Amino acid sequence: MGDFFKAFFTSFSGPVFLILGIAILYYTLQAVNVELFPVLALIALFGPIWIPVTLFFITFDRWMEAVRLKFEDNTGRVTLKIAIPQEVTKSPLAMEEVMSQIWNNSNPTNVFEAYWDGKYPLTYSFEIVSTGGNVEFYANVPLKKGKNLMESQLYAQYPGIEVTEVPVDYTAEIKWDPEKWQIMSFHFGKKEDSIYPIKTYVDYGLDKNPKEEEKIDPIAATLEHLASCKASERMWFQILAIPHAKKSLKSGYLKKQGTWADDAKKKINEMMQRDKSNTAPAEFEGQPRLTTGERNTVEAIERNTSKLAYETAIRFLYAAPPEQFNGEPITAGIRAMLGSYDIGNRNGIGIRWRTDFDYNIFSDYSGKRRILYKKKELDYYKMRFYLPFDVNGGADQMKVFSVEELATMWHIPGQSIVTPGVARVESLRRDAPSNLPVSGSDFEWS
Repeated sequence: MGDFFKAFFTSFSGPVFLILGIAILYYTLQAVNVELFPVLALIALFGPIWIPVTLFFITFDRWMEAVRLKFEDNTGRVTLKIAIPQEVTKSPLAMEEVMSQIWNNSNPTNVFEAYWDGKYPLTYSFEIVSTGGNVEFYANVPLKKGKNLMESQLYAQYPGIEVTEVPVDYTAEIKWDPEKWQIMSFHFGKKEDSIYPIKTYVDYGLDKNPKEEEKIDPIAATLEHLASCKASERMWFQILAIPHAKKSLKSGYLKKQGTWADDAKKKINEMMQRDKSNTAPAEFEGQPRLTTGERNTVEAIERNTSKLAYETAIRFLYAAPPEQFNGEPITAGIRAMLGSYDIGNRNGIGIRWRTDFDYNIFSDYSGKRRILYKKKELDYYKMRFYLPFDVNGGADQMKVFSVEELATMWHIPGQSIVTPGVARVESLRRDAPSNLPVSGSDFEWS
């Protein structure tokens, strides 16, 4: 019912406000004894100018939504199940390479593609799923070209891996029925500005390929929490990633937007006090002296923002039968697993929003909003769609993550991970399927 009223208001608010504005103008002119006819004649005279401009701004967003939705429908989506081999000795750098290769901003090459075909960056979804404690890896990707590209890159980086298209998405198991399933959903995000990196596998020393017994893999806490899922429970961990790139009129946006590299440069200049009033040569008396921690932060920001990045939203959904639903240990486990990515003076990942309210008596006395949020979160998870719900605070807005950060949170675990619930294939596949495309041109978006 709420969606109906929202759509109704959106459709008719324009004409209503137009009529209201005309009425206010009429009575204002009457109050100051100004003749109405000459004013209306002047408005009509300039009608060929203001009418098209007004209609453009009223209809632009609706038009872009329509053509982009058509582009998404034509592209399609598919869910891939990733079976982990027995022996994985590679660091998360291998997954970083996969995410770098599948990164494709899909920017249109001309205005026709932008405004008529609706071509724009589509979403990749990296997922870890626990079904009664059995932990599996999935990726939901665009069907056309995205599927083949994802498969080929995974096979290239992880010999022995098995990637299969699932005929029925695992999310189909749970349908919205509060009598059968109780649901709790969380939104995660960076605690600070996106340019400050979280603690990545590089900070753990995994980029140096230490011995298996010496590895400390940050994904271990996530897998342990998911493996603690009881037989009747479901835990779904989802990372939605959209290629981060510049936005301009050519790519289908009225307002020009830069990338996070621009924000990083401004922040570093601020820390270094680089402005026009400071004319002293670099590395001399006019240059501020950074502490070791500040210098490390600057280096981390520069390294992080120099890599390809995705606009990212992270969601965690917990579901269980009503009689067995228990959200308290879930929340505690989430906080523990997110602690792996916290690093002092830089950034971390925290819970930015959840379906339950802290003060129900004030925020949701009847409980209707909580039920609505839970239903929407289930639908949005299945659609691989994200909508921030903290409208006023904006805490759960999408944040920019580099491929290094994303690969830290979602990668194929090595042999140092001995979580019982993480299934591994018995036999190793040494070669990729022979029917995968090999031409680079096959990977371009259609």
